[in-house]
Amino acid sequence: MTQLNFNINFEELTEAILKSDMNSMMKSLAVLVMNAYMEAERDEHIKANQYERNEERKDSRNGYYSRGYTISIGKLHLNVPRTRSGEFSTHLFNRYQRMDQALVLSMTEAVINGVSTRKVTNIVEQLCGEMVSKSFVSTIMKRLNPEIEAFQQRSLTGHTYRYIYVDAMYIKVREDHQIVSKAVYIAQGINEDNRREIIGFKVATSESKETWSSFFKELRERGLTTPKMLISDAHTGLRAAVKEVFVGTVWQRCTVHFLRNILNVFPKKDAKEARELLKNIFRSRTTQEAKDNKETFEAYVKDNGKYDKALRILDDGFFDSIQYVNEPEAYHISLRTTNSLERLNREIRRREKAISIFPNSASAVRLIGAVLLDINEKWQSNQNTFLKDYISPLMETK
Repeated sequence: MTQLNFNINFEELTEAILKSDMNSMMKSLAVLVMNAYMEAERDEHIKANQYERNEERKDSRNGYYSRGYTISIGKLHLNVPRTRSGEFSTHLFNRYQRMDQALVLSMTEAVINGVSTRKVTNIVEQLCGEMVSKSFVSTIMKRLNPEIEAFQQRSLTGHTYRYIYVDAMYIKVREDHQIVSKAVYIAQGINEDNRREIIGFKVATSESKETWSSFFKELRERGLTTPKMLISDAHTGLRAAVKEVFVGTVWQRCTVHFLRNILNVFPKKDAKEARELLKNIFRSRTTQEAKDNKETFEAYVKDNGKYDKALRILDDGFFDSIQYVNEPEAYHISLRTTNSLERLNREIRRREKAISIFPNSASAVRLIGAVLLDINEKWQSNQNTFLKDYISPLMETK
């Protein structure tokens, strides 16, 4: 059969169209190209060009329907091809990334469930056209759900993870006609190739010892071996779960959270020098240097009763906060905080703001999973390692 050929990279062109600020003439060109692209898709589906008869033909043309498609340059009016069987579906409208599909789906579910706001409705219209239907939701769910589930349940036996970072963030979910707060658990590992991986996530009712233990045990069931170090904040339930599930793992308290806890009880005035001395403790390169810096801070504030509570907090968490000094010095900056997870949280928050309240827990899992899956894939394709130029020191310590 005669092929309809275009000497155009449609993915690059579509991306350029979506990102460009074009005038009316260029919008007309976009319509022309997109219509031609969908026509070629239908020819490929039918296995025959227009008016062509052959034994491979599997369907017949059935005209077009008009569809408005809103992108960054404005609304385009396209002619979408149809077939007699109704089995043909263009892939043109699926060009947006997986995480954006999940975002659209979450907002669309909200619209269908009657909890939409004007803001949400407008965003849905901009991203997927004016028609919001349950069939649209079903189509995207069928495509996204297996991907997210496979990512969430994949085996971890292919790698060993020396360092694990864990954190929890909170989201709002509509449940039983009420708005409730739920915890999102996220675990990031550093594998033997010195690359970051998102090894697990979970949406749970609350943050407690039981739910943290359950999350860790699920990671173990998927093949996670005992890590050398786990980095997190000082949530009581989390610490108890680490002791229960990861026997022998060193716990590194996030120094950013710890420092914030201490500074919260500092006097409001004339504390600049004390602040710098305190920060020096968590910049130490050895245990002895940390002890010396701690003594310097204590000597500076010992005669001021306003620092008594800060001194008690520092004593209680000091050794847990300096476990990083026992690892190669090149890794100290990365190991003493959960900053890398904070960046993940911000990526999730950025998309969550468009929804505000998830229509259900499944929607939250889908959107968060899509965001994390896309980020994880980018990490794996990136040539830079998590600790950049510090892979040699890590290999030397094995």
